[in-house]
Parts: sequence; C-alpha cells; structure tokens
Amino acid sequence: MNKDQVTGKVEQVAGRVKRGVGEAIGNQKLANQGVADQVKGAAKETWGNVKDAAAVTADRHQHEAERHADDARAAVSQKVDDVHHKVNEKIDIHKADERQKTKTT
Repeated sequence: MNKDQVTGKVEQVAGRVKRGVGEAIGNQKLANQGVADQVKGAAKETWGNVKDAAAVTADRHQHEAERHADDARAAVSQKVDDVHHKVNEKIDIHKADERQKTKTT
C-alpha cells in the first residue's frame, strides 16, 4: 500500500465521520463537507491504486527485459562456443594433413 492509498482511506473515514456528525446535529454545511472529503479521499485512493498497478506492470516488464537479455547473452555465448569448436576442428584437420604430407615426402 502506498501513501496515496492510505491517505485516501483516512480521508474517506474522516469524511464519513464529518458527514455523520453534520447530519446528527442538523448542520448541512458540515455534512456536505464530509461528503466532499469522502469524494476527495476516494479519488486519492484511486490514484494510489493506479500508481500501484503501474509499479507492478513496470516490475513485470523489467523482469521480462532481464529474461530476454539473459536469453540473448546465452545464445551469443553458445554461438561463440560453437564457432570456436568448429575452427579448432578445422585447425586440427589441417595440422593432421600437414603431418601426413610431411611423412610421405
């Protein structure tokens, strides 16, 4: 829970109390202020929910980007190992051919 969510909930509760007191004592202005505080609190809590959802989405995208980077790194590393192995095989074949030619001459 983030600050806006908590503040919004507190403002809604305070607004309900203010509205209830205003209604109980017949003070329309206080009751209306209570309702306004409830609306303000609900909006602030909703904004907090939006920020929280955005953070969750950003985290998911970050993890996906890291996974893709790991996969790409592994693929490049495997290619390097494959090429290295093939080149060394060719070099070994070339050396063996040269040794064979030296023995026959």
